[in-house]
Amino acid sequence: MKIAIEGCMHGELDNVYRTIADLEKSQNTKIDLLLCCGDFQAVRNKKDLDSMNVPAKFKHMNTFWKYYSGQEVAPIPTIFIGGNHEASNYLWELYYGGWAAPNIYFLGFAGVIKFGNVRIGGLSGIYNAHNYKLGHFERPPYNQSELRSIYHVREYDVMKLMQVEEPIDIFLSHDWPIGITDCGNLRELVKKKPYFEKEIEDRTLGSMPAAKLLDELKPSYWFSAHLHCKFSALVQHGEYGPVTKFLALDKCLPGRKFLQVIEVPSEPGPFELQFDEEWLTITRALHSAFPLAKRADLRNVRIDKEGCRQWVKNRLSTRGAKPFDFASTAPYYDPGQSASNAPTVEHYRNPQTEALLQFLELPYLLGGSAASSDSFDYSASVSKDIGISNSEDIPIDDVDELEELAVDKGELADEYA
Repeated sequence: MKIAIEGCMHGELDNVYRTIADLEKSQNTKIDLLLCCGDFQAVRNKKDLDSMNVPAKFKHMNTFWKYYSGQEVAPIPTIFIGGNHEASNYLWELYYGGWAAPNIYFLGFAGVIKFGNVRIGGLSGIYNAHNYKLGHFERPPYNQSELRSIYHVREYDVMKLMQVEEPIDIFLSHDWPIGITDCGNLRELVKKKPYFEKEIEDRTLGSMPAAKLLDELKPSYWFSAHLHCKFSALVQHGEYGPVTKFLALDKCLPGRKFLQVIEVPSEPGPFELQFDEEWLTITRALHSAFPLAKRADLRNVRIDKEGCRQWVKNRLSTRGAKPFDFASTAPYYDPGQSASNAPTVEHYRNPQTEALLQFLELPYLLGGSAASSDSFDYSASVSKDIGISNSEDIPIDDVDELEELAVDKGELADEYA
């Protein structure tokens, strides 16, 4: 299976997909899946911009709305996590994960999903020690404080991921695990980013929870973004333990190293996205502890994974593991629409989230306005299944090869700038 990994998307879906198409053509290959490490900016309409923490000059619609509306369809299956520059109101609708647009899947605030037999986990947001132990108390419309805290990683979501026992092939985080710089070319990194040096010395560059998860989950690959530079590392887990190949990538701009292609062992295609049984088990087992108030106390949480696992297995055997169909909730952007006709509601109850919780027999806790069936299209959207091609493999045996195969937009970028 050939997987492309992208750093910070910043809403540049058209450019990233076009770059991948050029890569496929030039290397006579086929990419099966695209992963994005955050700052995806799933902005459906101008009202969503109010929930994105960026300076006013960067509040642009960019191109996601085309894919949300159906004007464009993602040419390859795409999975993304959230960063710190997101339409947080929309991602909150899909807290447990779901299709943000046809063929574009949000992994949730924390999540594990399967693509074929490749298991992919992720943690959205960035680490902030002050907010880490709080509950998920923020609701749209966000005040200026909540506009920032909404994307700060919470202990509850990390605790869920810490329950994962089965092997993870790929893990995504927006910010880097603290200490990852010890495992790569630190001198070269500081040469490129000299202002990192003080934070690295103080052990404040990166995320403490991400480092904890890296040590616990030991995935084969770990990809990050956020710091807008490329950095690779090898993490040896114990003297004879497994190795994690880490790579951070840049944002989608001309001349930046924002895209990487890897080859991972897999069953024969075509591939499709499926719920992960263990992750649904964890979600059900920990739902009663879901902290919705500002204060959160997880010290006495007890987890009955064994009791939930067979229940989930039985449910999946009846329904199947395919995620629920995409459903639009908010109106999409219309370039010809006047500002006075822009939507006023910021947060909706997402039918995918409701369907997942009904499937797991759990209460809906996220709030939001019920979407009107007269206003929004709830029809199922078809996702493309991209099969393995017979093109030459792209081997990845070590980090040196990982470096050499980075796709620098460079020469391609001038055409799209």
